[in-house]
Amino acid sequence: MTVKIRQLKGVIVTMPTITDQMKQQAEPLWQASFNHPFIKELSTGQLPMEEFRYYLKQDRYYLQNFSTLHGKIADQIKDQSIKKFLYAGATGLNDSEKDVRTEFFQQLAITPAEIRQTPMAPNAYNYVSHMYHELYVGSPRRACAALLPCYWLYNDLGKQLINNGSPVKIYQEFIETYDSPEFTEATNTMISIVDQLGESAEPDEQKAMVTAFVRSSYYELHFWEMAYEEQKW
Repeated sequence: MTVKIRQLKGVIVTMPTITDQMKQQAEPLWQASFNHPFIKELSTGQLPMEEFRYYLKQDRYYLQNFSTLHGKIADQIKDQSIKKFLYAGATGLNDSEKDVRTEFFQQLAITPAEIRQTPMAPNAYNYVSHMYHELYVGSPRRACAALLPCYWLYNDLGKQLINNGSPVKIYQEFIETYDSPEFTEATNTMISIVDQLGESAEPDEQKAMVTAFVRSSYYELHFWEMAYEEQKW
């Protein structure tokens, strides 16, 4: 656990950071993600390819908005180092992830026409709407907290799955993307940013940040279910 260390009258006290609190509260949702049939079958190679294709098409909608939100949050942030990271996220911070996605679309023959004919599914729509809500009705702090599970959960999934991998080449490449040094570095930076923003926030704002994180974790869990069921309106 990452802790903040304070010294009070000669006694060193360790205190959990806000991201520790976030992860602790979201733990049941994360464990459900790790144990979801979509993830289990992706790892064993038993996941039907049509379900993975559906996931990729919905994730494309999500990632477009995820990238846009980085820039919109950066516009409202004063700290220059945070702005730099977020603007990089808006313009291609995780190029390796995007490159892999492009290869996946080519391998699976997902065409622009097919993408246009596939509407955003309810959970993807709700997840994106939640993130915009956290920025425009909430604050940049809450919006950053809402973005964090997409980094952190996927990085943890990559680290958990990499040892066994997957016998299906495209699933193995998916796993490797999220265990990569580049993605791990981006994840750690985003965790630090949220901790920094949380440290300077008022208690009510800190609670709202934790809530935003937990809600995003809920939508992450249901993203697997959305793809597994090929959810429609």
